[in-house]
Amino acid sequence: MNNTVTQTKPERAPDARQSFTGASLTESQYDTATNIVAIMHRNIEKNGTFREPLTDFAHAFARGEKFDAMRGETIIRDLFKAINGETMNQLRTRRMDREATLRETGSEQALYHANRVLSGIQDSPTMPFYQAYDQSAVAMAQRHGITETGAKSMMKEVFEATEGRDLYEAGKEMEEQHHKPVRDAQRAARKGEPRQMQRSGPQM
Repeated sequence: MNNTVTQTKPERAPDARQSFTGASLTESQYDTATNIVAIMHRNIEKNGTFREPLTDFAHAFARGEKFDAMRGETIIRDLFKAINGETMNQLRTRRMDREATLRETGSEQALYHANRVLSGIQDSPTMPFYQAYDQSAVAMAQRHGITETGAKSMMKEVFEATEGRDLYEAGKEMEEQHHKPVRDAQRAARKGEPRQMQRSGPQM
């Protein structure tokens, strides 16, 4: 199948600064708000949620300003739309809809990325399971416009259905063979360095 979705992030920051909300902010307020917008966007990409983090960030934003948390939330929402061209909920809904479709048609893609977890551990100089799992989920999510949490779930389900074993267990076995020996050797080398320096003593 070829349902590749090209992910782009619109470069709308200049427009956002001149928007009704953006133009009303000081430089520090605008910088803080746009940083929060980036965090919110990343959170939706990761797990498709934003309401609780939005509340937390709005309170933190307002704490040092002369407006309340409700105003802080409005600022964040307005700038999010100005920068990204859609609301947080629209972004979330779009990714969740794509995920629902891919669950019905994308088993081959999920299996491909699940196998990439294992090959990533095997082929890298050193990579633990959690990093390989995350990298593969990010790649799948970006390619198909879904959440990273959804990608992980699909990879796990399809791998187990196809291979008859848990992806986590298979990944940890691969980690034990390829990552752990390198990691242990690196740790031993770091522990030995101070002792070696002590035995060598100061050089005159």
